[in-house]
Amino acid sequence: LLWFVCKPINFLTKTLSGMASGSIAVCIGTPFDIALVRLQADSMAPEKERRNYKNVFDALFRTTTEEGVGALFKGLLPNILRGMAMNVGMLACYDQAKEVTARVLNDPMTDGPSLPTKLGSAAIAGFTAAFFSLPFDLVKSRLMNQKPDVDTGKLPYRGVMDCAVKIAQREGPLGFYGGFAAYYGRCAPHAMIILLSIESITSFYRKMLS
Repeated sequence: LLWFVCKPINFLTKTLSGMASGSIAVCIGTPFDIALVRLQADSMAPEKERRNYKNVFDALFRTTTEEGVGALFKGLLPNILRGMAMNVGMLACYDQAKEVTARVLNDPMTDGPSLPTKLGSAAIAGFTAAFFSLPFDLVKSRLMNQKPDVDTGKLPYRGVMDCAVKIAQREGPLGFYGGFAAYYGRCAPHAMIILLSIESITSFYRKMLS
């Protein structure tokens, strides 16, 4: 990544850029994330506890009419933190991983990184993205899918910190990383497709300018 004067962008700038873009994207996509989480949870819940949404649009409409517009943004804070962590782990760490991978593979990168370097770096970036973001993803999912207690009418969690503390107390620190292998299996292809696409688009753009 370069400034207009071809000055290399430092890691801090990459990190802040990733955090900003991740938070903006999450603010736009959170209502659909709410619908996704609820539709998935509905299919696994006992029949009496199901919301029985017909589709994603029905989930969005009923959530709004039954619980208010604010319900579409439940778990927004941990979702923003997840998006920021995901982008930092994927975008900011990719360039650093590329330098390390190039040294390991003896890739001089004179004409840009080789395909093995790109693939290895993208796989590492997928791992860091999953490792950084999974705890926030877990908290987000718990908050989005929580229901009031039948007897007391109270929600299981009061907020982000309360949810995180209760997970740590009941499940231990490793509770935040339950299902990491499956989560990485989701993040790695996502990261590799995005990062390899960025490399190709950037390379094409530079050739056009030159």
